[in-house]
Amino acid sequence: MQGVRLAVTAAVSVTVLLAAACGGGDDPRAAGDGYPVTVTNCGADVTFDAAPQRVVLLKSAAVPYLHALGMMDRVTARAGQYPKEYYDAATLAELDRIPLLTDKTDTSGHLQISKEVVISQQPDLVLGQVDNLSRDTLSAVDIPLLEEPALCPGSTAVPTFDDIYSQMQTYGKVFGREAEATTAVTALKDRMASVRAKAGQSSGRTAAVLYPTVGGGTTYAYGTASMAHPQLEAAGFRNVFGDVRERVFEVTVEELLGRNPDVLILLYGDGDPAAVERGLTGLPGAQNLNAVRNGNVMTQLFNFTEPPTPLSIDGLERIVQRFQGAP
Repeated sequence: MQGVRLAVTAAVSVTVLLAAACGGGDDPRAAGDGYPVTVTNCGADVTFDAAPQRVVLLKSAAVPYLHALGMMDRVTARAGQYPKEYYDAATLAELDRIPLLTDKTDTSGHLQISKEVVISQQPDLVLGQVDNLSRDTLSAVDIPLLEEPALCPGSTAVPTFDDIYSQMQTYGKVFGREAEATTAVTALKDRMASVRAKAGQSSGRTAAVLYPTVGGGTTYAYGTASMAHPQLEAAGFRNVFGDVRERVFEVTVEELLGRNPDVLILLYGDGDPAAVERGLTGLPGAQNLNAVRNGNVMTQLFNFTEPPTPLSIDGLERIVQRFQGAP
């Protein structure tokens, strides 16, 4: 597929290199507009000779970025789940226009879609990697893929809210919307300043972010390599798993009782939030947790925390609103 070249490097962090000076004009494909543009994503250099025109979404994480940049009209197909709670009316209208290929997921919430279905859409960019559709699989047929940096396989980088601003700038350069990206970043920073002021100084309370299994089973916790960690800190809490340098890991009720957080944030992909809460509180011994005894348990859709996107700021605002002034 013309307009895209792929090469693999050892780099891990997302950086953007402009191969030519940026030019003006409303059409990001116009001559002299700054292309080619190369972004380094999950260790692969992805070079765009022009702004992508046919984008397929395999994850919802990129939606708030594309909406802020006015690029949702470039999305020709989507797959996966896009809970309405994430989006304002304008974004929902944009999503309703985009055909849904499938929302089928396995029991762990991973998208199930065939390579042939994605290729049939003739995309010049795929956003989001799934188990059976890796970067290498798509690059073999000249289709580039970009993943959210925090979700890159083997990533050990500690996320921060600055990653959101950086990724907005990255998408701005890929799509030739640098000015719109700068405006969006300024607005996000203003929101962060406001929510930090509302959260105030650290409350001294402890918290944990968990992903329970509905119906009982494995419970997962989030450490310092997840966006949950800076989100808790910005809300004025101390992450009880702040000594664990992993993104997500299995945890037992016994360990939770040993750390005994004052607040629990329970993440989930879709479904009934009450069932998600019961997935934790119904475990033997869970009723002895401080957070459960005091009613300081909050359920939150997954993308309101992970990966770092503008939705993480929405999630932070929700946490601060829920627990501000709570004992």
